[in-house]
Amino acid sequence: MPRQKPEIDHDLIRELARLLDETGLTEIEFERDGQRVRVARQAQAVIAAPSRAVTAIDVPSLDAAPVDPAKHPGVVTSPMVGTAYIGPEPGARPYVDVGSRVAIGDTLLIVEAMKTMNQIPSPRAGTVVQVLIEDGQPVEFGEPLMIIE
Repeated sequence: MPRQKPEIDHDLIRELARLLDETGLTEIEFERDGQRVRVARQAQAVIAAPSRAVTAIDVPSLDAAPVDPAKHPGVVTSPMVGTAYIGPEPGARPYVDVGSRVAIGDTLLIVEAMKTMNQIPSPRAGTVVQVLIEDGQPVEFGEPLMIIE
C-alpha cells in the first residue's frame, strides 16, 4: 500500500513564523509524530553609523569596495543568540561608546539569552571605533557587534 503524504499544517507554519518574528531568530524547527517542519528566513544585517563624525584623511579611490565588518581584525562577535543591550539597564549610560578606550576584560555590552544577562568582555585592549548594533537588537551567534582597534 503506497504511503500517503501527510497534510501540511498551515496553522503550525504560521505559528512558527510568528515565533520567529517575536524572538528575532532566523530559523526554527519542530517535529511531531514523525513530521518535521522547518521555518527559516534570511537574516538582515543592520550596521549602525558611528555616533560621531569621522574625518577621512587618506581616501584611496572612490571605486574601492566597502570593508566587511566581519572580516575586520578587531571585530568583536556575539558568542550567542540573544538580544544585545549597550547599557546595564534601559536609559542608562552605555558601557562603551565610539572613542572609548577599553582594556582586556572590560564589559562592552550585554547579550540576554534565555532570560540570562551575559556580559560580553573585550577580547583586546584598544579603542572602540565602531558599534555595529543598536540597543535592544536581536543578534545571532557570530554576528559582528563592535570593532576595537
